[in-house]
Amino acid sequence: MLCYTYDGSFDGLLTAIYEVYYRGEDPKKIKSIEGLEQNFLDTYVHISTDYEKSRKVYNSIEKKISRDALENVYCVYLADREEDKDTYIYEYLKFGWKAGSKVDSYLSDDRVLRVHAIKRRVDREVHRMMGFTRFSLLEGNVYYAPIEPDNNILPLLAPHFSKRLPDQNWVIHDLGRRIAAVYNTREWMIADAALLGEIPRTDAREETYRQLWKQFYSNVSIRERFNPSLHRRLLPERYWRHLTEKW
Repeated sequence: MLCYTYDGSFDGLLTAIYEVYYRGEDPKKIKSIEGLEQNFLDTYVHISTDYEKSRKVYNSIEKKISRDALENVYCVYLADREEDKDTYIYEYLKFGWKAGSKVDSYLSDDRVLRVHAIKRRVDREVHRMMGFTRFSLLEGNVYYAPIEPDNNILPLLAPHFSKRLPDQNWVIHDLGRRIAAVYNTREWMIADAALLGEIPRTDAREETYRQLWKQFYSNVSIRERFNPSLHRRLLPERYWRHLTEKW
């Protein structure tokens, strides 16, 4: 079975899809080389990232299919718990270049259904993290927020917070992936968290703010209406670790 591999970047994935068409091959799988366990039953062809080829595929998706299709593909790429996500993207795009802008209306087609289902899961987590991300003021007047999402959603969160906190310096640190979104009041970027160095101590004012927030949270709660099971469903316990009001 032919399997194309790439370096794990979005540009690398689009380059691999470009090569499918220009080599005239039809790989049964496309997979990131990161953490890939190869087996003797498959034939592996590694595709090196080419930004010019990637850009051609990017533009082709947007022009020949739709902007929504491009967004779908990017969200699925960011999903971390989908082993075959790259293959799903390839199959969706292959169908999309035939169906054109109507591709997302084929809701009974597995190639479309899979992509839509994964995107919904990613979108759901992005929406949750927009509300669950908690910033702490550090020395140096920088706001810092640690998160541990299931998916690699920093590229989707950063634009939101650059608009929400446009006049503040902030860092959102994805602890599990060891990457961070860094914003300097003008632009944001995704960086290796190791480049941040040692995280500064919290500002002396931070504890006061935390206590005020906890007091507000306690005061607006209605104990008689508290529903633990509903609370856990709407606010899963895996997010509690970084919520100021929980500690």
